[in-house]
Amino acid sequence: MNRMLAKGFRPIDTLHKPDGTPWSFKEKMMLGLSSQEYWAAQLRNPFNWILAAIFAVGLPIIVGRFIFGLGWVTHSSYDYPWGLLLGWGLFVMVPLSASGFMMGTTVELFGRKDFKPIERLGLLNGLLGYFFAVMFLQVDLGQPWRLIYPMFVSLGPAAVLFLVAWHVATYLSVQVAELVPAVSEWMGWPKAKRFIKQIVIGLTVAGIILSTLHQGALGALFTYAPGKVHPLWYSSAFQWFHFICSAIFAGLSMLIVVSTLTKWFMRWRCDETFLKSLDRLTVGIAKGAALALVTYLVIKFIGVAHDNDWQYLFSGWGQWFMFEMALGVIVPLVLFTSAVRNNNATTARWAALFAVVGIALNRLNTSLITFNWNLYQEIPHWREFVITVTVYATYILVYRAVLARLPILFTWKDKS
Repeated sequence: MNRMLAKGFRPIDTLHKPDGTPWSFKEKMMLGLSSQEYWAAQLRNPFNWILAAIFAVGLPIIVGRFIFGLGWVTHSSYDYPWGLLLGWGLFVMVPLSASGFMMGTTVELFGRKDFKPIERLGLLNGLLGYFFAVMFLQVDLGQPWRLIYPMFVSLGPAAVLFLVAWHVATYLSVQVAELVPAVSEWMGWPKAKRFIKQIVIGLTVAGIILSTLHQGALGALFTYAPGKVHPLWYSSAFQWFHFICSAIFAGLSMLIVVSTLTKWFMRWRCDETFLKSLDRLTVGIAKGAALALVTYLVIKFIGVAHDNDWQYLFSGWGQWFMFEMALGVIVPLVLFTSAVRNNNATTARWAALFAVVGIALNRLNTSLITFNWNLYQEIPHWREFVITVTVYATYILVYRAVLARLPILFTWKDKS
């Protein structure tokens, strides 16, 4: 696309062409290019060939999972119920998607309009993260038509899973509604945008309630199996709080990472407002992430003290725990603090990368690596790994397609 921009191409950012005629839906999907130009641009992109190779290997295995059953693609058992599909697809992706309610709260509830240029990117990151967490869940369960069972059929109001199912479903609806303004601008539906603006405060408050509760509830799921998760990663009194507090800096850090990637690889779709304000916004987000990190660090060791688990710190698992805390908490905390102090966006981006890796390691440790720590170590099946990569590649593909079309990284020029 950068090559085409140099030749004078300008992607669609208004409802009408320069001659006053409206863009058709097909032309919008093709970014204003002819079919031949559009597909030629896709074929020139080496990343698309990597995605094609992943899909060529992964899609048949996903089909095989639904034909031959879960046992064909995973080593999951009564001892290890989660597996990589849920360890990564649910427990990692959900906290990394917390940017939706964080940015909605910042802009709409606290009135920080200076974060407006990055708000929609935060909302989109939240929506797609949750949506594909559900996709991972469906691949693991294998019966998508029974998705509504825990919500309407096999009711269990006292169960944490009942809460998680309802909250994720309703929060997805809230996130879709919050992105209606972007879709309405692209499609030319001003009434839909005006309606959402009228109820945006209610949507934001609903998002806060739903997000905070189910982020904590994902941690509470592990209280169903006391003694299975290693004590350094488990605290019956603090598990829910560890998960919700870590989700705050995880979502903010993921937003910094995603915004950096879009600046590098989708610069052609970013307008000047987004590009010029990104460094300032990155440092601003770093302040919130640093506060959440220091809170998480303190609460984490309070949990160790509360359960009197100090002796485990001197074991092999204790060394692994300290490595996780150093890599995913202390290093990003120091870097975020330095970034804020020196107003350095580059340092904040490195900090965000460490924080994202750290939260992914924490969730995999909790759900998979240290699960049944005193029994045996389970290694995910290679087919399960391929499926995880394939679904995540689909997430990236959809993410990129939406950013290329909807006014997320740029301002729509038509007023509505």
